[in-house]
Amino acid sequence: MKHLLSLSGLMAAFSTVPAWAQDNLRIDGLEIIGEPIDGGLGFQPAVTRVAQDIHDLDHLILIIITAITLFVTALILWVAFRYNRKRNPVAASFTHHTPVEIAWTIAPILILVLIGAYSLPILFRQQEIPTADLTIKATGNQWYWTYDYIEEGFGFDSYMIGAPAVGGENRKTPEVIEQLEAAGYTEQQFLLATDTAVVIPVGKTIVVQVTGSDVIHSWAMPAFGVKQDAVPGRLAETWFTAEQEGVYFGQCSELCGNAHAYMPITVKVVSEEAYADWLDKAKAEYAGIEAPVTVASK
Repeated sequence: MKHLLSLSGLMAAFSTVPAWAQDNLRIDGLEIIGEPIDGGLGFQPAVTRVAQDIHDLDHLILIIITAITLFVTALILWVAFRYNRKRNPVAASFTHHTPVEIAWTIAPILILVLIGAYSLPILFRQQEIPTADLTIKATGNQWYWTYDYIEEGFGFDSYMIGAPAVGGENRKTPEVIEQLEAAGYTEQQFLLATDTAVVIPVGKTIVVQVTGSDVIHSWAMPAFGVKQDAVPGRLAETWFTAEQEGVYFGQCSELCGNAHAYMPITVKVVSEEAYADWLDKAKAEYAGIEAPVTVASK
């Protein structure tokens, strides 16, 4: 399977060439990794096991459908050439060909079994929620996200930078650009960056409880291979383990009203030390919980 996927992996690598030429912006010392690229054709980098599984499955199916397409196209061209009226003036009169009918019945079955054998373990891995190192509740609202760090006792709202913009419209005005730059972003991150990001430690299992407060939303992070609908009155769960520090962007992926396009998701994956430092500050800012003071003994 590894060799089977190498060609499609090479194709995917070439499709992301435009990203190589960009200067990697760093936010709080973190490289922006999970970001849509203008003109890009490939996936965002996979930084979780689930995302890599999804990429591999996509590449496998791409190889299968490409092979089928080439085979069927070649077969049509061969039949059109070999059995045209000029070369075959007397048409055959038979209506059945048992070996061919057996072949075109068995071959699709084998292909579907291969796809199923490869995809079902991935589906189970997505749906089986492991024990969490950190649980975050994400609530979709029109049109922003609310995050609650369940075990830590605090939460916050996360709005797109520039929403609502001057005049009530989401435009890239000088004021919005100034807000982006103040947060360390550039114009390129307009419609992607939020005023408050979700911060998680690298290499830890994160379980996200997803729900909605008004209409159906969807919490989606392409680089994590995660997409979970946020349905009012229901609490769904998804999970991921990010293996690379960086800044990642996602979007609400369920049409939820006229400002649906303006509720992005920003996640910062940081080291455990940086997360612990951020956690102390977040508790003080959002929950009024002061960090414990350590008194040095004499």
